[in-house]
Amino acid sequence: MHDDALINYDFHCPYCDSPLTFVIDVSQGSHDTWEDCHQCCSPIQLQIIVSPMNGELESVVAGRDDDVM
Repeated sequence: MHDDALINYDFHCPYCDSPLTFVIDVSQGSHDTWEDCHQCCSPIQLQIIVSPMNGELESVVAGRDDDVM
């Protein structure tokens, strides 16, 4: 893992709207992961899309644990 593969991603919790920052490692490629909100402890599903062509972050979708993504 290289430091240039780490991206700070800012968004708001889909449960309590608290501002959050998570570190995304784009060297892992596209993947789904779950993180807990630091404020309300609710599980947040993150769908991370990384370009297979250039390895750049294309999109991040954050949703509730029970959302269909």
